[in-house]
Amino acid sequence: MTSAIPMPASLDAVPAAVEAELRTFFDTAVPAATEIAPVVGAAAGLVREFVLQGGKRIRPVFAFAGWRCGMTESARPDESAADGSGLDDPTVGRDASDALRVGAALELVQACALIHDDIIDHSDTRRGNPTLHRVFQSRHVEAEWAGDAAEHGVAAAILAGDLALAWADDLVHDHRPGAPTESAEGADRRYRALPPAVGATWASMRTEVLGGQFLDIVNEASGDESAAAAYRVMEFKTAAYTVARPLELGARLAGASEPLVATLRRIGHDLGIAFQLRDDLLGVFGDPARTGKPSGDDLVSGKRTALLGTALRRADDTDPALGQRLRELIGRPLDDAELGSARDILVDVGAVAEIETAIDDLLGNALAALDSADIGDDIRAELTAVAHRTAHREA
Repeated sequence: MTSAIPMPASLDAVPAAVEAELRTFFDTAVPAATEIAPVVGAAAGLVREFVLQGGKRIRPVFAFAGWRCGMTESARPDESAADGSGLDDPTVGRDASDALRVGAALELVQACALIHDDIIDHSDTRRGNPTLHRVFQSRHVEAEWAGDAAEHGVAAAILAGDLALAWADDLVHDHRPGAPTESAEGADRRYRALPPAVGATWASMRTEVLGGQFLDIVNEASGDESAAAAYRVMEFKTAAYTVARPLELGARLAGASEPLVATLRRIGHDLGIAFQLRDDLLGVFGDPARTGKPSGDDLVSGKRTALLGTALRRADDTDPALGQRLRELIGRPLDDAELGSARDILVDVGAVAEIETAIDDLLGNALAALDSADIGDDIRAELTAVAHRTAHREA
């Protein structure tokens, strides 16, 4: 049985459709958690609120775009031919509802990553709201529980992030906590297992994003200032996970050929790096009202971004004293004057201009590959527009 959720007519409609898919999932998953204990249900409810409170939903958009690319490929393998997938239902992946399910599962992976990122970065706000570990901390204080409230908040949020990741696997593999199984009396849905190639891509993506996150914290701990180290993190933590793998997941769902999958991975890699480079700029120069995070947060947290690595390299090459001054301004709270000074250094040494040029070059490479891809003209035009927005976003 396919989903009753309206199928998006365009990529712009994907976020709303994915949110509807998520709400349907939460309608059974949160009550199932509540059956364990009310406090577990309350924590699950906070995960639900976190996921539904906003976000760009960029990963589901790219997954759905990949699916449409695969469905419009002229060289797509004949569906009537035996595909060797071993699936009981060879139509799985050919229905848009499957692409939305994968997209919704990606949002749960993202929830896990953000919840844990906020703990690692000691962040107090996310999208203009208290971070989840701060919410748990506040509830500990309100309940007058024993022990350290901040430590409780961190421990509870780690488990909440783990729950989001577990739910992501449940959803992507079409297991719904609390819902009747296909064989149960009164079941009104049919289980739709992922094709093996899609499951393998999903598994690779999970390892890559966690590996990228680990590289990120090691770079900070080791003091690796190089832009090369930052790019290595971006390749796995952002490029693969944000754009390349979602495009590939969608394309493989649709049964796309290997040449098209490879093309979409190249496009996704370049757009993913451009996305993160723009994020680096927004982390220093962004408007908090639009980004939902304090301006200059990346400098305060000492985040080893490509922007920072580029600035330090250029400063050390031209004026070592300027490089030393910049080092003194990262990894600690900054007043307005200090933040302004750090920003001026990033601009004056040419780091901002170099990053902007890199973004434009990456976007150009992605668009050139997109122009020659064997896909339908409509999805080519929509994906081109999304690529521009990805590289030149303001939040």
